[in-house]
Amino acid sequence: MHRVVDLKVLYFGTPVVLIGTRNPDGTANLAPMSSAWWLGHQCMLGMNTVSQTTRNLVRECECVLNLPSSELVGAVDRLALLTGSRTMSPRKIEQGYRYQPDKFAAAGLTEQAADLVAAPRVAECPIQLECELISAEPFGTENRATAHTVRVLRAHVQEDLLVPGTAHVDSLGWDPLIMKFCEFFGGGEQVHPSRLAEAWRIPQSVHGH
Repeated sequence: MHRVVDLKVLYFGTPVVLIGTRNPDGTANLAPMSSAWWLGHQCMLGMNTVSQTTRNLVRECECVLNLPSSELVGAVDRLALLTGSRTMSPRKIEQGYRYQPDKFAAAGLTEQAADLVAAPRVAECPIQLECELISAEPFGTENRATAHTVRVLRAHVQEDLLVPGTAHVDSLGWDPLIMKFCEFFGGGEQVHPSRLAEAWRIPQSVHGH
């Protein structure tokens, strides 16, 4: 039997992405998100319109999509309630967000230069995609979100993830960090408690690790 419910979020299982951009002063910004999907060599990113990442992406027209494995869940969770913007909405303040100018240090991650864009790569992420912005359009009825279309210019893949002698990722060897209803999963199992779920007041699974 089905029941009609008002779902808070519709994250049925999407990959976590750490988006690297540059702030106006040239410093690195790093933000986790999971509203992303790919088609061909293009990707659609859905983000809050007033976020620092959106502002950076629209201004600089480039970014790096760093894809963390499930092993990096601790670093990703440390970024969950941090913002690169000094100005926060009342809702963000209520949820416990705080300003952090050095996201890499806060997460314990290493900034790595990209080849074709100025935005930063994350050295620890097994897959890194350098991208250029193609378009940014309002998304939704309340104009609080922006849908960004980006084109992948160059892909960096950790060598041990490649099928030997090919340019293909070994699907069995790649264990992406997945966000499912604001909780972290890898290999089909819950891998870490989620600060984001707490901020959204979403009850976390009692059988998690």
